[in-house]
Amino acid sequence: MFSNLLGAKPYAATSVAVAAFTGARLREIPALRWSDLSFENRTLRIARAIDETKKHRGIKQPKTERGHRTIEIGDGLVQLLAAERNKYLRLRAGIGDGTDVDLSLIRLPDDALMFPSGDGTNLTKLRDGRAVSRNVKARARKLGFPKLRFHDLRGSHETILLDKGVPVHVVAARGGQDPATMLRVHAKRTKKADTAATNVIGTLTKGVL
Repeated sequence: MFSNLLGAKPYAATSVAVAAFTGARLREIPALRWSDLSFENRTLRIARAIDETKKHRGIKQPKTERGHRTIEIGDGLVQLLAAERNKYLRLRAGIGDGTDVDLSLIRLPDDALMFPSGDGTNLTKLRDGRAVSRNVKARARKLGFPKLRFHDLRGSHETILLDKGVPVHVVAARGGQDPATMLRVHAKRTKKADTAATNVIGTLTKGVL
């Protein structure tokens, strides 16, 4: 699905997967560095975001302490990110895909971005987040989802977790926001949630009524 959303741009497909599986914001994802990822612990640290205007693009700190967070990620996303990182390791070493080599011997700079702009030769060049957003929207429209925006991936991530019964404070912590704000914006009542509530009430009243 993710490759379909962004067509022939693998970096973008992976960034879409990061948004869907972590709930990270559009401006946080282009600022991610490989040093933020722990393969051993399966965690991704959110520590910065891009500051983007018509004349300037740079890095800024999260607005609140909640914005600084470390998110646990699943095996599927770990594998996607590992494959993405291997591409940059090979590029940095000048090694083609068909060459068998121990990639653990190659190092990326500490400030190397996960999704740098351009062809990957400059690993610290920030990508245009707005362009990624426009690309996702255009591709989604072609796939029959005319109203889908990049930001909706974040909302869907949070709503799905809530629907699965993950505690509100845990979901809010993953998204780096206040629980009350998150509920007000993202927690929409669904048929599934309503059915679950009915089942809970039925269990509680069993033997009483």
